[in-house]
Amino acid sequence: MNRLCQIEIDEKGLARPTPEIEQERRVAIFDLLEENSFTPARRPDRELPQGPYRLHLGIREGRLVFDLATETGEKAAEFHLSLGPFRQVVKDYFQICESYFDAVKRLPPSQIEAIDMARRGIHNEGARVLQDRLTGKAEVDTDTARRLFTLICVLHWG
Repeated sequence: MNRLCQIEIDEKGLARPTPEIEQERRVAIFDLLEENSFTPARRPDRELPQGPYRLHLGIREGRLVFDLATETGEKAAEFHLSLGPFRQVVKDYFQICESYFDAVKRLPPSQIEAIDMARRGIHNEGARVLQDRLTGKAEVDTDTARRLFTLICVLHWG
């Protein structure tokens, strides 16, 4: 029951994604829906409806917004995270992804593999930042954090 069953990205104000970014987004959402672990933190002042949860992810007033509802649409939780801690790792991730996409077109497999290892390392760092920022708000496993980080990158695109 502590999982996400639906994910929506608030696309208002977002630049049109490149085909590579759109593919990353589709894969992240597909993988998240296949397997994830998402447990909103219990609050003493409010009863938390039982999951699974629908997540609406967006940026409002310069903050990352996680808006959670139950499968039936009952409001479950909403929390906002500062984008500041994500800026550098998102920038680094976009740069390494650009290098990776270019490398795939023209470099030998050994060089592509080295760039891909660096890309995975930065992706893992982004997932750690997200897990840290979610402390006290929600608990997610590493794979869920990695996929959610991909979606946060999509929100930063453009």
